[in-house]
Amino acid sequence: MDKVLKGGQQARRAALLCQNVRFGFYLDCRRRQVKGLDYHQLPDGTHSPEDCADFLRHSCGIQSRAELDHNDTARAMLERIVADYQRWERQQRMLDRIAKGMA
Repeated sequence: MDKVLKGGQQARRAALLCQNVRFGFYLDCRRRQVKGLDYHQLPDGTHSPEDCADFLRHSCGIQSRAELDHNDTARAMLERIVADYQRWERQQRMLDRIAKGMA
């Protein structure tokens, strides 16, 4: 059963992002890099949708994702997070192609 997405456009966008398993993998990878951990210490799948929401709220300096629709500074940070995530996804696709000998 899908969750009902509430809030304005940016709040819904953030909610969908947090439900994206790949975004959780991105946060796992990011945490490994920041904390100097290896895959066995922090495997993919560690960040739950709730962890992703906590990360977004903390990073954007908000208490609720609904604030993204009214806070320009928070919305700009969301844009940066999304751009960083998209860059990571492109790198992952390239690495997958290289691993398959297609690049």
